[in-house]
Amino acid sequence: MKMLLILVRVFVFAICPLFIQGQSIELLFTGDNNGSHVQLDSIYIKNLTLGGDTMLYAPDTSFTILFVGIDELSANGRCAFRLSENFPNPFVDKTKFNLFVNQGGILIVNVFNLLGKQVVQFQRTISEGTNHFSFIPGGEQVYLLSANINGLTRNIKMFCTSDEKRACEIIYEGSNFKNDEIKSSAYGDDFSFELGDELLMVGYGESGESGILDSPEESTTYTFQYATNTPCIGTPTVDYEGQTYNTIQVLSQCWLKENLNVGIKINSPTIPTNNDTIEKYCMGNDEYNCGITGGLYYWNEMMTYTTITGGQGICPEGWHIPDDMDWQLLEGAVDSIYKIGNQEWQYNNWRGTDAGGNLKQTGTSLWEPPNPGATDAFGFTALPGGYFVQGAYWGIGYKAYFWSSETVGKYYRNLDWNQILINRQPLSGYSGTAFSVRCVKD
Repeated sequence: MKMLLILVRVFVFAICPLFIQGQSIELLFTGDNNGSHVQLDSIYIKNLTLGGDTMLYAPDTSFTILFVGIDELSANGRCAFRLSENFPNPFVDKTKFNLFVNQGGILIVNVFNLLGKQVVQFQRTISEGTNHFSFIPGGEQVYLLSANINGLTRNIKMFCTSDEKRACEIIYEGSNFKNDEIKSSAYGDDFSFELGDELLMVGYGESGESGILDSPEESTTYTFQYATNTPCIGTPTVDYEGQTYNTIQVLSQCWLKENLNVGIKINSPTIPTNNDTIEKYCMGNDEYNCGITGGLYYWNEMMTYTTITGGQGICPEGWHIPDDMDWQLLEGAVDSIYKIGNQEWQYNNWRGTDAGGNLKQTGTSLWEPPNPGATDAFGFTALPGGYFVQGAYWGIGYKAYFWSSETVGKYYRNLDWNQILINRQPLSGYSGTAFSVRCVKD
């Protein structure tokens, strides 16, 4: 197998004496269609956390990342604090940034508009390593972000293309506890990587394209799966909490074919609580409806009162609540025009060409007419389970709502009886909202 030439970039500052040690991980790629080998023509890799991308071309099917560990930092703390550029930039409804420190402390982040007015302040104690944050804009076009810790200050400028008026917010997304700062190497000048970064990898072959999301921490072999509308390879069914769920392979993603129906039914106006018992609503307070379209769950209940994007929540072990990128990957996989990784899927409102129709169950036995463009081409069989809000049930037969585990924005997906597109929206306004849940395999 031909190996790629790896170009290593090491940023060294004269004021900061360093001791450099190298280590690498190798990503290998292959293709499969339900047991038949698929020849890969090219592989696209995009860093969703830091930005940047690269493309591999056949016969090269491996990618090596060389890390540079920094074992010694100057005594005065210089180079011990690094603030990444936000990504994406410009952005619409949220952007992310990372902050590395070699010593924990009290972090203070201030964000200002161009007039110098402070729009939000964030303060918390953080630990050493790479810490991840998200920023929600409030209607300004340009923001200046200033982060201060241990007497050091770093600044970045962020550009927003949305004028939606709301309260600005900084959300802490967690950290990777590393003793060493991990800088990156790249193949080409536009790709960088830190442990914990999420990668979108798309394989192009004779059977089309297939995508994988992962955060590699060691050498890994990835198999792009090109099978669709078939039970998941090796996992045709899942037994969970006394029920058997079918599975469906949608390229490299494996989904439960049915909406989740787990837990104890509670009736309106009872509110679910954190009581170690999964609590669900059934349309019309009737358990029979849960047996058809699944349960309806509050976001916190679904997440088992955690805030981990991509967490297991109430899904079976080895499965998780899809995050926003899981949904974007599915949308790109099933749409006929806007494919995997297309910027179309980052927008809100009705999007795509026919992704909604290709996910919906056909006919009008459960969907109200006209149910246009419903092909169920990939076997996802989305059903109109409706939703629960403000103590009342709505939309059965007309609407399908699906949660994501995205902690920033709590994005959900919506399919309608009269739409061929698919809707993406952040949850706003009503906190007492219950939607359907689909699980995706880890």
